[in-house]
Amino acid sequence: MLFDHCSKCQSCCRIDDGFPPLEITLNKAEKKRLGSLCVETSCNYLGENGCTLGHEKPFGCQLYPLSYDPSSQNFFFDAACPLMMEYREQLKQPSSEASRHLSSMKMLISKLQVDDPDFLVKNFSVDVDYFEIQPLLQTQNSKKNKS
Repeated sequence: MLFDHCSKCQSCCRIDDGFPPLEITLNKAEKKRLGSLCVETSCNYLGENGCTLGHEKPFGCQLYPLSYDPSSQNFFFDAACPLMMEYREQLKQPSSEASRHLSSMKMLISKLQVDDPDFLVKNFSVDVDYFEIQPLLQTQNSKKNKS
């Protein structure tokens, strides 16, 4: 399974020495539930086998290793994530874990575009500042321009 690697790697839930803390962007519902979430050295919700929040983890964490730009409606990924080569390869198969993840994220984004569009803008801004993001699909802009 693609994301089984995450519970072993856990690098997205830890901050390397010399890097500033990462304030996780929370949408309105997450702010009510969690208040705030800042990763200074490692996430408070990081357990031995990964995130202890399970399905209740913040959208930004669910979306990772992807990032979404609401302006261009394109997806990007964190170049530091070791899963990305396999993730991109799996996107060629509609029933793969990566394809299901991307589809699930698109559905959540559609809901957030209505319920909390400012969150999506802020989340992408944080991602751009903190991660080395690259386009998920090389052709995403050209596909959009042909439409």
